[in-house]
Amino acid sequence: MARAAIRGRLKPLPWLTATVRDILPETARARTISLHVDGWTGHRAGQHLDVRLTAEDGYQAQRTYSIASAPEDDFVGITVESVEDGEVSPYLAGELAPGDVFEVRGPVGGYFTWSADEPGPLLLIAGGIGLAPLMSMLRHRAARAATVQAHLLLSVRSPDDVLYRDELETLGPEDGLRLERTYTREAPAGWAGWSRRVDAGMLAAVSPGPAARCFVCGPTSFVERVNDLLVTGGHDPRNVHSERFGPTGG
Repeated sequence: MARAAIRGRLKPLPWLTATVRDILPETARARTISLHVDGWTGHRAGQHLDVRLTAEDGYQAQRTYSIASAPEDDFVGITVESVEDGEVSPYLAGELAPGDVFEVRGPVGGYFTWSADEPGPLLLIAGGIGLAPLMSMLRHRAARAATVQAHLLLSVRSPDDVLYRDELETLGPEDGLRLERTYTREAPAGWAGWSRRVDAGMLAAVSPGPAARCFVCGPTSFVERVNDLLVTGGHDPRNVHSERFGPTGG
């Protein structure tokens, strides 16, 4: 997931060499790229990294992507969705191959993070590819066998847009996780669940309570609307954490 961000650093992070280990298709337009990063010092669930590509003529392009892998994994995983007429994402999501090398810098971000040592419950709300950093949290939670109650609400256009489909199906109430979906354009045949944009009634139904730590990620308009609904619905603004993404040139 690419995002435009303004960050101040006391000490600039170095650019590191990343080698593609594996590529897993997620949807028709998105795939997860597993990387071996020389000198990687680890990350917290919810953080992101910068990617820099350099052309043969020296031209460079830089984008930011959420880390989807758990801190416990022996690789760094990012999920990239191709943006039409984009400069970077079509290459990463369509042309990149195992063994290819590029540069990354990170991890970055300390506000939108969660550790299994921290209290819950958790309310995770994702719009489309905004699921990526929340998946890092869920994978971290599973790796640590944490018992923190977690509710995930995923808003997607259609079933074909669901990321990590097989993995999500392995998670359920026995893991202390409640998963809910809403389809905003096309629902599966026979679907009896929600088929609309996230609204106040939906959030009230999935929330584990006003004390929940909320993490919201998705397009800017989605995040702003959900944040307002959460606060209006009684959640403490200090417990509502959000990451948003918008046009960056892809």
